[in-house]
Amino acid sequence: MGTNTRLLTAGMCSVTYRPLHPERIITMARQAGLQHIEWGQDAHVRLGDEAQARRLGEATRAAGLSVSALGSYYRAGVPSDPDEADRLWRRVLVAARALGAPRVRVWAGNLASAYTGPADRRRTLDRLKRCVDSAGDIVVATEFHADTLTDEIGSALSMLDEVPGLRTYWQPPNGMPDDEAVAGLGAVLDRVDAVHVFSWWPTSEDRRPLHHRAALWRAAMSMLASTGRRIDAALEFVPGDDPGMLTGEAATLRRYVTEFSGDPAPEGAG
Repeated sequence: MGTNTRLLTAGMCSVTYRPLHPERIITMARQAGLQHIEWGQDAHVRLGDEAQARRLGEATRAAGLSVSALGSYYRAGVPSDPDEADRLWRRVLVAARALGAPRVRVWAGNLASAYTGPADRRRTLDRLKRCVDSAGDIVVATEFHADTLTDEIGSALSMLDEVPGLRTYWQPPNGMPDDEAVAGLGAVLDRVDAVHVFSWWPTSEDRRPLHHRAALWRAAMSMLASTGRRIDAALEFVPGDDPGMLTGEAATLRRYVTEFSGDPAPEGAG
């Protein structure tokens, strides 16, 4: 493929292994031949501890990996008090800057789009605008998830249209057939900066090895590569939350990424 498509990257989300110490996660990711880590705020980045976030970012880069994002659990519109929401968002940004994260993942509210009334939707959109406007050179991207404004393609597109500069993640919605999921990716493709990669089928309780949905992920990677933009593909969860699964799952992800990017796979143990 042309050189403009060689921008897909293979990494992982630290929430894949919430109980593990960050140093072990860094070692595992490096040994698995991955390129980046999205550090989760809930388990590995402590809001209010700028020094800890800085050390974590430095340790990641010292291992030859990059920090792809801060995976925050900031929900736009929650809390509803604007001053409290501003204070919380400032803490998230401080952590992201200390970590050296180019992107912050946020959540588009806490209600399913079908049950979000006009006032709640307006509050969520206004808060997302404030996040984007205050983030400077840090990209703000929404989680693509049930029970938020991104749980349905029409709602997600409307949200993105109404908040200039806002980006989004993508992941296959639980229980959705491959062709429908890929069509949804196509609808938001020009707004996608990262994808969360896993193989749950048919429910979130059925966590399969990544190759179980090879057709889905090959179609998704082909579509992502066609953009010619850097898009970070990050493993999120593995069967049994087993650290021993990472090497094999990372090898599968690297194979899918390189199949369509044309780049040689990174070196790694296994």
